[in-house]
Amino acid sequence: MSDAANLREVAEQSGAWPFEEARKVVARLKKKPKDEVIFSTGYGPSGLPHIGTFGEVARTTMVRHAFRVLTDDKIKTRLIAFSDDMDGLRKVPDNVPNKELLAQDLGKPLTKVRDPFGTHPSFGEHNNARLRAFLDTFGFDYEFLSSTQCYTSGRFDKALLNVLAHFDQVMGIMLPSLREERAATYSPFLPIDPKTGIVLQVPVTAHDAKAGTITYEDPQTKAPVTVPVTGGKCKLQWKPDWAMRWTALGVDYEMAGKDLIDSVKLSGEICRTLGFTPPEGFNYELFLDEKGQKISKSKGNGLTIEEWLRYASPESLSLFMYREPKAAKRLYFDVIPRNVDDYQQFLDGYPKQDAKQQLGNPVWHIHSGKPPAVEMPVTFAMLLTLVSSSNAENAETLWGFIGRYRPGVTAQSHPKLNQLVGYALQYFKDFVLPEKKFRQPTDVERAALQDLRDALAQLKAGATAEEIQNVVYEIGRREPFLDHKKKAKDGRPGVSLDWFNMLYQVLLGQEKGPRFGSFAALYGVDNTVAMIDGALARSA
Repeated sequence: MSDAANLREVAEQSGAWPFEEARKVVARLKKKPKDEVIFSTGYGPSGLPHIGTFGEVARTTMVRHAFRVLTDDKIKTRLIAFSDDMDGLRKVPDNVPNKELLAQDLGKPLTKVRDPFGTHPSFGEHNNARLRAFLDTFGFDYEFLSSTQCYTSGRFDKALLNVLAHFDQVMGIMLPSLREERAATYSPFLPIDPKTGIVLQVPVTAHDAKAGTITYEDPQTKAPVTVPVTGGKCKLQWKPDWAMRWTALGVDYEMAGKDLIDSVKLSGEICRTLGFTPPEGFNYELFLDEKGQKISKSKGNGLTIEEWLRYASPESLSLFMYREPKAAKRLYFDVIPRNVDDYQQFLDGYPKQDAKQQLGNPVWHIHSGKPPAVEMPVTFAMLLTLVSSSNAENAETLWGFIGRYRPGVTAQSHPKLNQLVGYALQYFKDFVLPEKKFRQPTDVERAALQDLRDALAQLKAGATAEEIQNVVYEIGRREPFLDHKKKAKDGRPGVSLDWFNMLYQVLLGQEKGPRFGSFAALYGVDNTVAMIDGALARSA
């Protein structure tokens, strides 16, 4: 059996969620074969792109790759990143300059709203460019499509005429979902006012499928106006628009946020009415900010993609996106260090795993089946603690510690570690330093710290992390830190986490940290003794 056949056989049994999703597309093709499978993601450029937008593309890319493995890459695939940039601007975002400029353009398509940043012909094009730059940074293979271009070029004309031919059926699907007041004026077609350029929310008084036109009442003059639904003269309300896009582009797979479950159902019904099968997909959970609120492009809460990449690697962000897509997660700065170190742990474990385990390892999906071999002698958590303890302000200082701890490891020999050093310095400066609060030790803790200081001072030069950790355990094996429920390897009582938490709170002004013995070996025993002396002096 070939390697590809072996891989496919394991993939067919894999419980990793990208394979579970890809199997839906395989089953779809068995019912209705086609030469090309279209994966799609949608983006509303009403505000600056946030990480949720990136997440949808990253996750869909993972499903696409899983599909290619399940089909031996014999079926052509495309990933379309679609921008709904013809939507009317409903409100001015909170996180942009020149808000008064945008306020004057409310109601216009986003590609007709002036760019408050002054870098592009429109606000929509500015945000589209930002999105594409991010996707390109991550090396995604995608085709970008603009709603405005698709409407105005005629690409959507056939699909729009199909919606017009099913006008009454579409109304029959949409009206029961609307409040009475909204239903009274609802139309799936929104004409673009030829005078103001605003996307009009007006009732349609007549529609003519043969002529390809709708008629509405001019809001100012009350005179009837007849316009074609093609050529960018009208756009669709977003749920019919979503269904129309699926039919026009032949979309086979598109996921959406949990807040759009009802919308997916309605768009799916419209899609079937138009004579097409809705795409496969699933509803992912939403990201929350530090207060547990849904992140929003217009509010600008949560993290931007640039912010994450200022403090951590693209791979760590991809890991965050891979994990539990159907569980709500806080997307804030404090999740970054864990994902950085967890990514490296998954990478380190990959070569030791069998084929089934490897296909369940996030790094297989992050790297499209080809995870790199990267040695990382020091964790991100350790680097952050090292910066905190040494007050290092530059990479050279940190490399001095690393070079003593691991001779031969340099910025040149370990470029990924060098990147991590830069991330750690930036993260410490922006998030750890402003929050540093040294706790005063109790009398019992002072006595334990004094004993720890004296015991560490007795260690021979070049003591290993394990030897240092044994000393730390030995000194901590006393009340109130003794933990009788835990047992050490020699059968003696264990040590409570309170002992280690106290060390970081009193010595470093932070709540938690990495393994203390490893930290002290990296920082240096003499430096660690001096740090304890400083804490004892502060609390004298």
